[in-house]
Amino acid sequence: MSDLLSGARRAAADWNARMLAQAADGTRRGTRWGRGAFAFVPSALAIGVLGTALAQGALAANFSVTGQPFTLTSNGVEGSGFGAIVNTPAVGRPDGTSTTSTAMARVGFASAHLAGLCGIVHQTIAGVPYSLLLTGGQTVTATPPATFTTDIDASNLYIQATALQAYGPTTLQNAVLGQSADQVTVAGKPLTGALPGGFGLGSAGGEGGSSIALHGLNATAYDAEMAGALVLPDLKIRVVAGTANAC
Repeated sequence: MSDLLSGARRAAADWNARMLAQAADGTRRGTRWGRGAFAFVPSALAIGVLGTALAQGALAANFSVTGQPFTLTSNGVEGSGFGAIVNTPAVGRPDGTSTTSTAMARVGFASAHLAGLCGIVHQTIAGVPYSLLLTGGQTVTATPPATFTTDIDASNLYIQATALQAYGPTTLQNAVLGQSADQVTVAGKPLTGALPGGFGLGSAGGEGGSSIALHGLNATAYDAEMAGALVLPDLKIRVVAGTANAC
């Protein structure tokens, strides 16, 4: 992993140096990348290292953009050992401080199977909007299919989101709605930020715990954590101009 980080840092530094040199030579080239390049490199570098690590079979990863939500979509999700709570996690501000005033849902899957994955991060460089797209597996469509076949496998998957929506039928089995948050467990562990008496969606017990099937998934998230294994075929990371809403 240290070699991956070193390589990614060198590539980012070389790219940034070229953009700064072009901006300094006085030649007009449309958008002056050099003036805003430094603002984009940290997020792009972090996500690029994540993608390289996952492509090489790393077992754990965390996808987040400090103080800024991003979008995660999929054609469908099937999960077991499912649990969810409402909490107020620390959210970073641009000035380095944090706030805990935003209520979010923390959703966990002991085992999850996804029908493709699309992650979108919006960022502005020198006043110009750009989007970073992270995709894996099958193409995620704007209108989810009526039926889906999963091609991404993950264990111990957690999403911290302000909004999570399914676009078709949702099947929830063996679950308890309104369970005390501190009693909700995923893979045998409580969810981060759970408070006694807080709202929770947990398991009624039995083999495999609760399970859920979502036709289409759209989440506005602040954090996506893969604490276990992740099999993500056909990983692609690209930057496009404008504010992309689909991969």
